[in-house]
Amino acid sequence: MRKKIALIGGGQIGQILAMLAAQKELGDIVILDIPELENPAKGKALDLMEMAPHGNYDAAITGTSDYKDIAGADVVIITAGRPRQAGMTREDLLAVNLDIITKVAAGVKQHAPKALCIIVTNPLDAMVYAFYKLTGFPKNQVIGMAGTLDTARWRAFVAMELGVSVSDVAGTVLGGHGPDMVPLPRLTTVGGVPLTDLATKEQIDKLATRTREAGTEIVKLFGKGSAFFSPAWSAIVIAESYLKDKRRILPCAALCEGEYGVKGLFIGVPVMVSAKGMEKIYEIKLTDEEKAMLQKTVGVVQKTVEETKL
Repeated sequence: MRKKIALIGGGQIGQILAMLAAQKELGDIVILDIPELENPAKGKALDLMEMAPHGNYDAAITGTSDYKDIAGADVVIITAGRPRQAGMTREDLLAVNLDIITKVAAGVKQHAPKALCIIVTNPLDAMVYAFYKLTGFPKNQVIGMAGTLDTARWRAFVAMELGVSVSDVAGTVLGGHGPDMVPLPRLTTVGGVPLTDLATKEQIDKLATRTREAGTEIVKLFGKGSAFFSPAWSAIVIAESYLKDKRRILPCAALCEGEYGVKGLFIGVPVMVSAKGMEKIYEIKLTDEEKAMLQKTVGVVQKTVEETKL
């Protein structure tokens, strides 16, 4: 029997998630959106079914506005919410998207209580925390996508700056999904060669700044809306590792309970994603400077989470 993937939100990210999941044949797909957008969700599902002969994939893809249709889902990926507009911060979105996440959490808890839940909705750090508190799901079952996206951006910018294959760039980004995230140049390599041997301090500082502001850079370019290709692929990487028990070590927003000196918050950290979900958090030995930067981002996440009043 095929696995089942429920996509809550059928907008830009949701429709790309559906296409990627279908192309990778991760399972059957349900695109769920609000009642007034049910027909567009059904249209996107049908369009993807009609693409299948050329895409050479087998999957049942449907659209709905009824949470009953996500029953038994193995993975739920949540993108529902208002996207950022030019001039908005992630925190500006908090009130409206918290209301949306509250409704989503109730639907998922009732109809897909065993699913691995991957949260994409911004402000990510607060939304994944809110979903966790509202559902009461175990911590291994709730993951925020952001660290995977932030690290992809860091790797992409390093490759672009140095003119090398992105496949050879390895690294990670810690912390909250915002302007205080913590890229780790010290531990970044290109084909095994330390980044610090290949780039100047000025280049590295520029890359770190661009990574922290990557989401805002795209929002400004779009003028309306935010990134969708890279967040979708980042969520699919997590879902695939879970569904196929690939046991990948991925930077994700995970609930820390003492790791990195953080307790009760979801922040971007390296985790193993296996058939058990978020199986394990890995702690990196940080320098004093890196610890200070991490504490700064934790403080920002704490402030945003407190605004949820959960």
